[in-house]
Amino acid sequence: MIRAALTALAVALSLPGGALAETRVPQSQAEIALGFAPLVEEAAPAVVNIYAKIVREQQASPFSDDPFFDQFFRGLTQPQPRVQNSLGSGVILSAEGIVVSNYHVVGMATEIRVVTTDRREYDAKVILADEASDLAILQLEGVEDLPFLTLRDSDQVAVGELALAIGNPFGVGQTVSSGIISGLARTSTGDGQGFGYFIQTDAPINPGNSGGALIDVNGELIGINTRILSRSGGSNGIGFAIPANLVAEFVSQAKQGSESFQRPWAGMSGQPVDADLADSLELAKPGGMVISDLHAASPFAAAGFKVGDVVTHVDGGDVNSPTEMVFRMSVAGMGSTASITRLRGGEVSIIDVAMVPAPDDPPADPRQLTDKAALPGLVLARINPAVMTLLSLPLASEGVAVTNPGQLGARVGLKAGDIIEHINGEPVTGLDDAIQGFKRTGRWYQLDVLRYNKKITLRFRL
Repeated sequence: MIRAALTALAVALSLPGGALAETRVPQSQAEIALGFAPLVEEAAPAVVNIYAKIVREQQASPFSDDPFFDQFFRGLTQPQPRVQNSLGSGVILSAEGIVVSNYHVVGMATEIRVVTTDRREYDAKVILADEASDLAILQLEGVEDLPFLTLRDSDQVAVGELALAIGNPFGVGQTVSSGIISGLARTSTGDGQGFGYFIQTDAPINPGNSGGALIDVNGELIGINTRILSRSGGSNGIGFAIPANLVAEFVSQAKQGSESFQRPWAGMSGQPVDADLADSLELAKPGGMVISDLHAASPFAAAGFKVGDVVTHVDGGDVNSPTEMVFRMSVAGMGSTASITRLRGGEVSIIDVAMVPAPDDPPADPRQLTDKAALPGLVLARINPAVMTLLSLPLASEGVAVTNPGQLGARVGLKAGDIIEHINGEPVTGLDDAIQGFKRTGRWYQLDVLRYNKKITLRFRL
């Protein structure tokens, strides 16, 4: 019934194998009146409202962050708990109560309540969350047989397909809006804030739609609505959804018991091949990602890749930027083998590359400074591929990095990811140098650190 009704609305229906059904205009008033009602009736019960409570510590004094006034109020103010309430949406993906939503809706929540369309309420807990991907997997407690949506292969989605967005915008209750898929492979949301890999739609999405469903005309989940491009805060017809293929990998890892989302390590950096770069590389047309740096321990290096090679596809999916490369590898999944299409010297090769984690070699050997040190609580580690990945450090990084500044370290200006180069003028080449340098030998300290490839000097008195 759904297929017949939507065909009557001149919608191209997805059939097995990716073929498109015949389309035609409505033939009667009854066909027009039917609209999307059968589709919504079937899909909407699997989309839930989420109410999350977040408790944050907040300084009571307005001067607590002021570098001048803080010295007068230090020790006189106590952190005050502040409760924030978050409103969003989620999608049920299994009868056992697996729900997907956005990290920014539930990622830091201390209490989560999920409400279905028939007003049943369930407590939920986060079982896997990742801020970078803005995805979180929830497990509902005390559930019975729940309605759920099936995931579609998002690589088969085409621009121009009809799509419905289902969610709880502005907290008014479940709402359905319609539009089309207006863009694919968006690696930026255009406002300088959102980066990832998105499907773009003009179906109206508003605050509260976050974590809701973007479905196709067969009621299958295309993606999870996550962001809008707007200057007013309301929908301007440009919304972004996280593709279902990435959601599928999150669900798989959550069911396997992963405590954090695991991405395969590329051990490389690169840049998109634009028209000028295509000319310099003597390529027929722009496209792909050229490798600009390659770590010696990278699985791509082990498979024979070199700097200057162009990666065009991962498992048949297009790659045109580093962000798209990360997405394709994440979808391939940890422990698998991905087929990488390489272009070198005009020749195309397909090479299998192992999807593996960044190696902890040599061992990071993290060490926390004791109360006898200048900055107790500071955690330092030897830089290796695993630490580079954890802290988003450049591939050429070496030495000792801050993994956790601790309370005192943060107060003197240290941040996670800082590379310690000198302590009081003495070079730091290893952990022993750093531990020795932070021993209490005086009241004044000077740290030379490398932060985002910029040299910074920090001076402080104990």
